[in-house]
Amino acid sequence: MNRQKKINDALNKKMKQHNAKSHINNKPKYISKAKREKIALAENQSQN
Repeated sequence: MNRQKKINDALNKKMKQHNAKSHINNKPKYISKAKREKIALAENQSQN
């Protein structure tokens, strides 16, 4: 029983890692407040 549990734990661990890598993240990349302000200033200057 102990041997089977160790084998199954190893296989489940590999499966979890594979699923985590193949999961596509739909969340947008974080942009800091300072960078957002710079982008907004650049857009305002380009419009004027």
